[in-house]
Amino acid sequence: MSTTPRRSVPTARSTAATAQDPLQQPTELLGGLSPAAFMKRHWQKKPLLIRQAVPGVKPPIDRKALFDLAGRDDVESRLIVQAAGPGAGQGVAKGKATADWRLKHGPLARRSLPPMTQPNWTLLVQGLDLHVPAAHELLSRFRFVPDARLDDLMISYATDGGGVGPHFDSYDVFLLQVHGQRKWRIGRLKDDTLVPRKPLKILQNFECEQEWVLEPGDMLYLPPRWAHDGIAQGECMTCSIGFRVPEAHGLAAELLVRIAEGLDTDQRSLYKDPQQPATAEPGRMPADLQAFAADAVARALKDPAQVLAALGEVMTEPKPKVWFDIADVLPEGAGLVLHPATRMMYDDHRIYCNGESWRAAGADARLLRRLADQRALSAADVARASTAVRDLLDQFCEDGWVLPSA
Repeated sequence: MSTTPRRSVPTARSTAATAQDPLQQPTELLGGLSPAAFMKRHWQKKPLLIRQAVPGVKPPIDRKALFDLAGRDDVESRLIVQAAGPGAGQGVAKGKATADWRLKHGPLARRSLPPMTQPNWTLLVQGLDLHVPAAHELLSRFRFVPDARLDDLMISYATDGGGVGPHFDSYDVFLLQVHGQRKWRIGRLKDDTLVPRKPLKILQNFECEQEWVLEPGDMLYLPPRWAHDGIAQGECMTCSIGFRVPEAHGLAAELLVRIAEGLDTDQRSLYKDPQQPATAEPGRMPADLQAFAADAVARALKDPAQVLAALGEVMTEPKPKVWFDIADVLPEGAGLVLHPATRMMYDDHRIYCNGESWRAAGADARLLRRLADQRALSAADVARASTAVRDLLDQFCEDGWVLPSA
């Protein structure tokens, strides 16, 4: 386990090098490590505790606004209550989960939440960055990881003793304390057996190796499959910056659907069997039909560009419950910013945005890639756009995918 590293005195040569590359510059967010060093030493490898990663941090949303947000049907929220009983408020005792748990999915009206004087309950609101600009700005600090991996910012509000029990995640996560205190206990996952008949995935035999109390501004990074248990000490709020982890089977299924949708239906090849003899085994699958099916799939997948295009479209598909407001074309003389819910990426040949894709090259590709990387274009950038790109940006604006800016 690592904690915030000591800072070394940079040489003149190293200072000049890091000044040219922001990914090589030490940052408070990562405890004095540069993004490049963090990714090399810790990403998917080992935890890191960072004291005062975000000094002076404030919650991106206040309690009342959070409760109101949890009541909306376009917001994913969950209420977790640890029922009174042995171990309540203590998470686990001697590595065993002992308390009872209740889980309720949103929308959650304010009257459905327990009183704030009641201990041991937690409200989780997913995708806060889609609804709160301060949360979106906070999430953007972690864009040294590709957008294809960056998922969302979840906020956890808890009363004293609140938590979700000892568990593990299959993805990387940064746990940033933004209000109050939370005690975190972590350990290597030696046994992934879950407590049976619980609404949450709680580890039955959690072994704590280290623990700390995090204050506002402190942050803990955990790679996938590190067991952890967070327990609120008084009222607290914790922001979880989570990352997408595509699963091979599910991703393959989505890609095959996209590829099939993109096939040229005007070039249909029908199965023919003029030499099929009469059969005494009508239940047997014809070998020629099996070969026809295998060849059809092989031909659909023979073009790697089709697979890459499908991947870009799948990875930029908007999250569930995301809607964009229809607007007008981009005003003359305006710049633009991507809507917080817009997902935009690119590769060497195509631009991807919200599940769609376009071929782009030259100056057009450079401008659209800048939009994907910076999530904004100045008025001067827009003014220099070609007619084709300007038409595309106007369509983005009409669809609500981009918003005009000064």
